[in-house]
Amino acid sequence: SFKRHTMFNPPGKQQREGMDRQTMKIADRQERLDQLIRNYRVRGHILASLDPLGKQRATPPELMPEFYDFSERDYDRVFSTSTFGGPKQRTLREMIQWLRNTYCRSIGAQFMHIDSLRVRKWLQNRMESTANFLKFERPESLRILRRLTDAVVFEEFIQKKYVGLKSFSLEGAESLIPLLDLAIEKAGEQGVDEIVFGMAHRGRLNVLTNIMGKKPREIFREYEDSVPEMCVGRGDVKYHLGYSSDWMTETGHNVHLTLCFNPSHLEFVNPVAMGRMRAKQDRWANIDRTKGMVLLIHGDAAFAGEGVVQESLNLSELRGYRTGGTIHVIVNNQIGFTTDPAQSRSSTYATDVAKMLQIPIFHVNGEDPEAVAQVVRLA
Repeated sequence: SFKRHTMFNPPGKQQREGMDRQTMKIADRQERLDQLIRNYRVRGHILASLDPLGKQRATPPELMPEFYDFSERDYDRVFSTSTFGGPKQRTLREMIQWLRNTYCRSIGAQFMHIDSLRVRKWLQNRMESTANFLKFERPESLRILRRLTDAVVFEEFIQKKYVGLKSFSLEGAESLIPLLDLAIEKAGEQGVDEIVFGMAHRGRLNVLTNIMGKKPREIFREYEDSVPEMCVGRGDVKYHLGYSSDWMTETGHNVHLTLCFNPSHLEFVNPVAMGRMRAKQDRWANIDRTKGMVLLIHGDAAFAGEGVVQESLNLSELRGYRTGGTIHVIVNNQIGFTTDPAQSRSSTYATDVAKMLQIPIFHVNGEDPEAVAQVVRLA
């Protein structure tokens, strides 16, 4: 029999209603996936494998698919991922794995507090299109290995040769040396002619030898008290001394390096290093601030605890003080002299004070030197 059609029951009405319901279901699932993606961008760093001791934090519920009513049967559905770097379509299973690889491996990224949409999208594209991992060519990997070996051998020699003497060892954070090596190379590629460094005691002797080019025998002489000036009250302890040298990059660009002398007062060198670079830029008439760079190395407890850090950050974007950008490297050995992190700061990370500026913050597991190198490339 034929079904009667009227203006209230036109042909195809039920079919269109069925299609509308199906479209709404697809749109609803897509919206839930977009919420999951956003929360990984905001909170994924919490699940990142940052602790060399393997301690893991509890998974926030908003990073779990079940929080968005996804079930096992949804895992092989295909979704649009046009707002995410890489392929424009993926299954939910593939998407979750890609999100975890991008934001929850050895690199944790905090960047969603940045107001600039352009900057956020640039960072998202750079990280998400590669899952925050770029394969290194063999020569690059060998260079990282050589730098790590240099750092380890230097520390082991001092520990064996000068037993019981202060060295403020870099042990456990040796990946700082390949980090600085790559930072100088990348800065040279971008036309930087001079870098001013500021750092405290931790790892300073290693940096002096393996980055600044100070001869190891000069440092060993200072250990053996064979410097006459030190015996009559002149000079300074070896882990306060500065140094200058020239670095020829692999592309043939000469970069002048200056390591500022350091006082015993932690972080007080920061405004000195920034002021030196600003003075040099003014002397060069380098209005766009591209010929020089400041690289500051901090301890985790001091960065969170010393007021001069916040004061320097506050000045850094003002017209009369800006230097075109400073790279801050925080060496976190999880103990501030004798205090563990839970007793030394009220924030989750030592870096939380830096969120006062519109800058990205990267947390990296120091036991993964290639992840460290990847962050340097981003920075």
